[in-house]
Amino acid sequence: MYMFKYLFTICLLAALFTACHEKAPQKKEAARKDKDRKYELATVIHEPLSSSIQLPAVLEAYQRVSIYPRVNGFVKTVAVDRGSVVHKGEVLITLDAPEIIQQYFAAQSKYLQARAVFAASKDNYERTLAVSETPGTISAHDVEVANARMAADSAIMNSELANFRALEATRSYLTVTAPFDGVITERNVHPGALVGPGTKLDGGAMLMLEQEDRLRLVVQVPEVYSAQLSGARQVSFHVNALPGKIFAGAISRQAGSLSDRYRSEAVEVDIQNVQHLLKPGMYAEITIPVTGSVQAMVVPGSAIVTSTEKKYVVAVREGYTHWIDVQEGNHHNDSSEVFGSLMPGDRVIVHANDEIKEGIRID
Repeated sequence: MYMFKYLFTICLLAALFTACHEKAPQKKEAARKDKDRKYELATVIHEPLSSSIQLPAVLEAYQRVSIYPRVNGFVKTVAVDRGSVVHKGEVLITLDAPEIIQQYFAAQSKYLQARAVFAASKDNYERTLAVSETPGTISAHDVEVANARMAADSAIMNSELANFRALEATRSYLTVTAPFDGVITERNVHPGALVGPGTKLDGGAMLMLEQEDRLRLVVQVPEVYSAQLSGARQVSFHVNALPGKIFAGAISRQAGSLSDRYRSEAVEVDIQNVQHLLKPGMYAEITIPVTGSVQAMVVPGSAIVTSTEKKYVVAVREGYTHWIDVQEGNHHNDSSEVFGSLMPGDRVIVHANDEIKEGIRID
């Protein structure tokens, strides 16, 4: 038994010795192969990379308004319905409020009465002033009294006129008209319904009016691209509801600030929709050209290695490989913008991977 253990120990030591001697040549052989392997190198370029980005967007009506009643009253007539095309100034709804009509006529009567009193006092003052030019006929005090009465009557007349015009405006609220050309997209009232500023309707508003011959395409541009929008400002987009059709437009306005919630800037494109192919609420995919960053370095896209921990490129400096951490920017064809400790003229391995270790000698 002892002899068996002794022989087993000798065999184990011999096997380990043989493996160590075989492993050393393998390491040398691998190092020699890495040194002799030919890598394709590319030169780092310092220039902004113009490209385009695709983002989701939504179409909205250029103008959209909820129409509420401004006075209390009963709905008398509704001249439109959902889908009706209306023009600015067209009558949509008429309301019935007899008390407002009576107040209007009462205010009108008071104004006419005050105007007549003022006309009489004005005539009296002018006659008194004319007679007073003859010495000894009328005292100066009488002239002043006539003038004061005319001024008081004038103030009363102006007050009644203001009240009359206010009720005239209130009376005009009984006729609801369209504020702009558009299409009625919601209707929530019918004749006989009681409406008013404090009345709650099922749909929230009497009518909903939207302008559909002109739309807004609204897109949220991420912070990283908000400063890179192209000076040409031309964009293209398509909607899923109309496959195969490409629409074009130009950026009309930018918010100028970033949303705190999404860290993006709202950008709008005005769209002429004369044929009404597009509808508010449609989702779209928009392609926006971007100019790139002036601080960016450009490398081949295949030079960027992505691991679970970081992104890097394998640069070759003085014949040795170096891992350089980078952040990616714009992409165009097979080139990519990167930001990191790279300098113009540096050389990087084109088809890089994580098997290329740092510090390898490359001739």
